[in-house]
Amino acid sequence: MKAEDLTCFIPVGGMAKRLRPLTYDVSKPCVRFMNRALIEFPILALASQGVRNFILGEQGYTNYTDLFDQFGDGTGFSAKYGINPRIHIMHQPNVDDLGSADSYRINVEYYDVEGPVIVVQGDNIFDINLEDMIRWHEKKGALMTIALFRVKNVEEYGVAAVDGDMRIKKFVEKPTPEQAPSNLINAGIYLLAPEVRKLVGCDEVKKILDERKRLDFGYDLIPYLVDKGFPVYGYEISVWYDVGNPKEYLRAMVEILNGAIDIKMPERLVQLNSKVWVQEYGDESNKIRDDVLRKYRDGKIIVEGAALIGKHVKIGERTVIQDSCIDNYCIIGDNVRIERSAIMDAVKIGDNACIVDSIIGRKSIIDSSRNNPTYIGEYSVIGNAVRIREGCKLIGTRVNPYLTIPPGMKYVNKYIEDYKDVVQMAE
Repeated sequence: MKAEDLTCFIPVGGMAKRLRPLTYDVSKPCVRFMNRALIEFPILALASQGVRNFILGEQGYTNYTDLFDQFGDGTGFSAKYGINPRIHIMHQPNVDDLGSADSYRINVEYYDVEGPVIVVQGDNIFDINLEDMIRWHEKKGALMTIALFRVKNVEEYGVAAVDGDMRIKKFVEKPTPEQAPSNLINAGIYLLAPEVRKLVGCDEVKKILDERKRLDFGYDLIPYLVDKGFPVYGYEISVWYDVGNPKEYLRAMVEILNGAIDIKMPERLVQLNSKVWVQEYGDESNKIRDDVLRKYRDGKIIVEGAALIGKHVKIGERTVIQDSCIDNYCIIGDNVRIERSAIMDAVKIGDNACIVDSIIGRKSIIDSSRNNPTYIGEYSVIGNAVRIREGCKLIGTRVNPYLTIPPGMKYVNKYIEDYKDVVQMAE
């Protein structure tokens, strides 16, 4: 078996509530991460190793339309990253599924996938040697091989107990710490033998689906295969991120900026030092880019740690950027401080603003001035197209898209969902 023999299946369902408000109006895999859609990372990780066929198992209108409109059949993605021969992306037909494994069943039958399948998640970032995983899978004679990752806190994940041969003997989805059989969690990467297609259609599995009204890999299919004694093996990986909440999103960003995974960018990069990059995009952006480079070299823009600065970004003088990403078309004022934060594309930030450990959604405006500065910090998340008026202080606060926060407001650990909340809190 080679990588090109695999079909990759990526289940995309659910509401992604942990990452709200970023997912309020956007499918989670399409949320911006390090200046591109999050799902580009797992697709590129596999495509760069030879996988050419991808199926996106989208549940619901937003997931389907966002992913179909952005990726189509994969032609644009292939051109963007120079993948030749190109990848082919297929999408789930308009059939509702009852979980990730049910979505797998629907799609492998619809597209008549007869060969092996690799399943990955659209919101995970990982570094995996696919050739080595395939060798391990074949050596063990596995029906299913699950990538496992060691963590300290197991509560939000599926946990596997393995024997000395890495065969999985027990699997528990989201146990309490006391119930967890180990600290090896399910990284959501599965290598499936062709026989799994037949098993998900067998009478016993259909009975599980009928009784539970659900067929999920973690909750249902994996425990079933393990309990029935099928050869399910673990394969440990050392680099894996679940960016399912703001804290983990920002942790992953900072660690990747500092070299945890090689940054593969679709455009050329100007590398200012070993950890500071500015994206290029043709001659039309050279003037703006050169202004940023000149200010950086003259000490008028200070970068502490690492930074990724997108295309067509304007940055004022005396601005400090520390371990952060500034996406395309942003306008950053003078004397701004941005620490360990993600500034998504087309954001405008006024003078003297301070943004720490936070995420600012696309096309948002952060008003701020020397006499009335704005502060946003402690894992605040600002949705798309929000306007924060000057003098506000937001600590651990989330703001839904399209809202305007009046001047001088202070919020601590609030979720501002609509204008009714804005008015009540202002009073």
